[in-house]
Amino acid sequence: MTLYQKNSQMKKVKIGLIGLLLSGSVWLSYGFADNYFEISKNLDIFSTLMRELNTYYVDETKPGELMKTAIDGMLTSLDPYTNYIPESKIEDYKFMTTGQYGGIGALIHKDSNLIVISEPYENFPAYKAGLKAGDILIEIDDKKVDGKSTSEISEFLKGQPGTEVDLKVKNPIDASTRKVTVVREKIKIDDVPYYGMLDDEIGYIKLISFTQTSSQSFIEALKALRKDSLKSLIFDLRGNGGGLLMEAVHIVNTVIPQGQIVVETKGKLKEWDATYRTVNEPIDTKIPVVILVDENSASASEIVAGTLQDYDRAVIMGRETFGKGLVQQTRPLSYNAQLKVTVAKYYIPSGRCIQKLDYSHKDLSGKAKEIPDSLIGVFKTLNNKRKVYDGKGIKPDVNLERTKVSKLALTLMRKHLVFDYATLYASKNKSIEDAGKFKFNDEDYQDFISFLADKEYEYQTKSEQLLSKLKKTAEKEKYYEGIQSEYEALEAKIKHDKLSDLNKFKDEIKTLIESEIVSRFYFQKGRIKQSLTNDSEIVEAKNLLHQMKRYDGILAGNYSEEEHN
Repeated sequence: MTLYQKNSQMKKVKIGLIGLLLSGSVWLSYGFADNYFEISKNLDIFSTLMRELNTYYVDETKPGELMKTAIDGMLTSLDPYTNYIPESKIEDYKFMTTGQYGGIGALIHKDSNLIVISEPYENFPAYKAGLKAGDILIEIDDKKVDGKSTSEISEFLKGQPGTEVDLKVKNPIDASTRKVTVVREKIKIDDVPYYGMLDDEIGYIKLISFTQTSSQSFIEALKALRKDSLKSLIFDLRGNGGGLLMEAVHIVNTVIPQGQIVVETKGKLKEWDATYRTVNEPIDTKIPVVILVDENSASASEIVAGTLQDYDRAVIMGRETFGKGLVQQTRPLSYNAQLKVTVAKYYIPSGRCIQKLDYSHKDLSGKAKEIPDSLIGVFKTLNNKRKVYDGKGIKPDVNLERTKVSKLALTLMRKHLVFDYATLYASKNKSIEDAGKFKFNDEDYQDFISFLADKEYEYQTKSEQLLSKLKKTAEKEKYYEGIQSEYEALEAKIKHDKLSDLNKFKDEIKTLIESEIVSRFYFQKGRIKQSLTNDSEIVEAKNLLHQMKRYDGILAGNYSEEEHN
């Protein structure tokens, strides 16, 4: 018998054993299920397929990777939230629920082939070790980082608290290198990165996640503001993708009475049918509240916003939310793996489910369909009987248009030129004004324009993109020769000029530069504090809270935003 035949026979034996184990598992798990035969048959097919593939495929296969790909493909066909979590990724999953991980406490990004420190978290290991935004990673534990992705580098930097990691970094200004030893710690991202008073009466709380400590952080922030002159509150849930359901329940409980329904879950199995109520005495049931949301506010954020809208307890302002009304639960698998599986849908007090996409009905490309307008249900708020709707996320009481960002500004950010300039600015300035007062003046802006003189940042405006499409279509339909002179004249008129655009979009670009510079001196809290001074949506929320007749009218259902615009 040849060596090849021996190896092939051994592979067949191993895969056969896997097949027997799978079959035994099926019998234990599904022996009494109505669809046992269908499951058993297909697992047997899969087992034999894996055996034949592993034996006969021309190159060596990696069974673990093949299996992961197969599982991921199967689960993706259901919905994006049902996921397989191998043992190696359990820590990443724990981070999503706890906000904690072991590491150095820094954000990184890739600029061309360079791995760059984006922002060290204040008072965490990277910060303590003297790493600064802009520092370029060269080596990690004497291993070059060339060719590695940010996710790979992130894995290298993470580790058990108390362990050391040796870094070699290059200064982006003078190109000098230095070695830094960083002692990893337990990193906990603040659920409430900033709260404070915006004026003598209006308080502000920013919540970025719903981890195990979110409600406590929110309560502490609210109580601290109440010790000031708090008369009304802006609660910012923009960009908050959600998290733990019970944390949403506890936060709702701070402003509505004990014993009220917050959310109900309903699943295929009765064990997932549950009603969640407020269980504690509230902190304040009278304070006017505006909740800011956007298209990235999802899940637990939508429970909070939707429930307080249903009770006519807060005015929701911003843009239609993401529309995730699905509940996930983890189930243990073999070898310390986990299955995060969608088990139910949630329903807020008016009875509506805000799930936007119907994953049980997909188009020919496999894309889930949005619930059609004809099937959108109309519901009523519990106290004032205002109309609210399901199937489209949470529709705000006050709609705000998304702030448009110019192609130039997007390009400057994407090319990291604003970031690089902030690094240069911070190297020349040892301190700046308070985060809420710092301004990037016109003289500074001219310095930024000079900085860009030898930098590459090509971009196409929307008008140029559309004109280019017109040319391609005209050429395809053989009309271009007849309109060529007119086309070229129009092209010349709308062709962008970089210097002209830098002046046209000066205010927008200055705001981006201010934010990046402030983060170098005051970190994330400073960045948020600085943004409050020129955030148009914050301005709108403040205006509403200074117009209590309008605020009360919206909640009463007798004030139309359309009529007053």
